[in-house]
Amino acid sequence: MSDPGVLGLFPPGSSLDQDGTLMVGGCRLDAVAAEFGTPVMVVDETALRARAREYLAAFRDLWPRSDVAFASKAFPCTAIQQLMSEEGLHLDVAGGGEIVTALSAGADPARMLLHGNAKTDEELALAVSNGVGLVVVDNFDDIDRLERIVEPGRRQGCLVRVVPGVQASTHAAVATGHAGSKFGLLPADARIAIERIRRSRVLRCDGVHTHVGSQLLDAAQLAAAVEPVAELGSFDVYDFGGGLGVRYTYVDQPPSVRDYAAMMVEKARGLVPADARIIVEPGRSMTAAAACTVYRVTTVKRGERIHVAVDGGMGDNLEVSLYGQRFEATLVDRVGGGAPVTVVGRHCESGDELIDLVPLADPVVGDLLAVPVTGAYCYTMSNQYNGARRIPVVFAAEGQTRLVVRRDTWADLLARDVPASGQSG
Repeated sequence: MSDPGVLGLFPPGSSLDQDGTLMVGGCRLDAVAAEFGTPVMVVDETALRARAREYLAAFRDLWPRSDVAFASKAFPCTAIQQLMSEEGLHLDVAGGGEIVTALSAGADPARMLLHGNAKTDEELALAVSNGVGLVVVDNFDDIDRLERIVEPGRRQGCLVRVVPGVQASTHAAVATGHAGSKFGLLPADARIAIERIRRSRVLRCDGVHTHVGSQLLDAAQLAAAVEPVAELGSFDVYDFGGGLGVRYTYVDQPPSVRDYAAMMVEKARGLVPADARIIVEPGRSMTAAAACTVYRVTTVKRGERIHVAVDGGMGDNLEVSLYGQRFEATLVDRVGGGAPVTVVGRHCESGDELIDLVPLADPVVGDLLAVPVTGAYCYTMSNQYNGARRIPVVFAAEGQTRLVVRRDTWADLLARDVPASGQSG
């Protein structure tokens, strides 16, 4: 069924121009497509900055000694990391690549937290040499490696990641807090890790960390991780991770940031020392709703069902085929309404189906189609399947656009090839 509220899924402040054309960040999406081509990801910079400020205010109003660390893996491009740093957020970096992009963005390494269940010597050395503030210890091997890498006379701050034993109501691939998860240590092992770090001459145990999962629409499940972590003792830092879900579809009803903060802080009071520092690590709920992706319709095939094919797909949005995530869509110049169709991508996979049974108003070849809520993990998992060129990212604000990530060139597809030695010209 059509939903006249489709505009509500686009970044806050999105509107229709006088002729009914969809506008994001004060910019007509047809004009953005004309300038930058399609597919193109459009990020409302004003909405993104507002979200960062909303998170900081929500937690600091309730727990003054709290910090918000953007989970870079949700959108790990330098422009996003730079924006988050400008807004006063710390950065959660998962691996060496996100350290490199964060440093390139000018972020303060002392305000970074390094994650990962399989950190290499190279990544840990990169973190230590650049002064990354906190390394989240996921296993005993992390401790062994750090004790080899950190030079005598220095102290590397660490958090111990704890499995809270919370079964999250989300896709199995993004549930992380249950017993048997590949992430973190069970409480008994976490106690041993804490004591090892406390005895170390080069490491410092600043606190503990936990994470329940991603795209959780029930804040109570996130708050359930507080007690198991608090039971491990008194620390300076308690990092409760991220995981707050977002509204991808008309039926999704995630808690507000304010309600999420209230539930987390209420649970922490009495369990966590009043002078402790609380950290949360939003990723998806920080960036998802601030962006949309614009495609051009290339084919309309009418048969047993109507297939509307676009010039992108699983190369720029793996969330559908990987996690079964539902998205909505609309035509840019005919917003809302229409009969249900199946929107498919350009890739040679039957699984490259972006949205099934989404209402579109009489789509034809050449139409522009916009998919909202693509600001989390779509950029992260973009790829060159079938030789697709990864798509550009454009910031829009107050009617102005700026390119922050360019589209791949054909040369980019060949850039990593190494010619065979002795090959004749």
